[in-house]
Amino acid sequence: MYTVVKITFSALVIGMITALAKHSPRYGGIIAALPLVSLLSLFWLYTQGERTDHLSQFLYGVLYGLPSTIVLIFVVAFSLKHSMPFFLSIVLGIGGWGLCLVLQKLLLSGALLNLR
Repeated sequence: MYTVVKITFSALVIGMITALAKHSPRYGGIIAALPLVSLLSLFWLYTQGERTDHLSQFLYGVLYGLPSTIVLIFVVAFSLKHSMPFFLSIVLGIGGWGLCLVLQKLLLSGALLNLR
């Protein structure tokens, strides 16, 4: 039952954002850019009784994924602005996201800079 409540509430939030975005793309985008998924996930983890160190690790994971998410959004927006098909834009964005994650991991491990 708890899972149904989580899914329903989360779906309602997403539905409200897309309804707003239909009438005002700019404000819908601003609201969508809020860390709603992160905050919802954090809330659900907290209510499930996760330890604070687990919640902290989750949030650091969110920070780790932020640069690649920015790349994804930029690539998709740029592609759509230049009249590329929607699904191709999404695929290119996901590709940029994955490439950014790989490069970020290599940079942080020192592999690209031969720090090890």
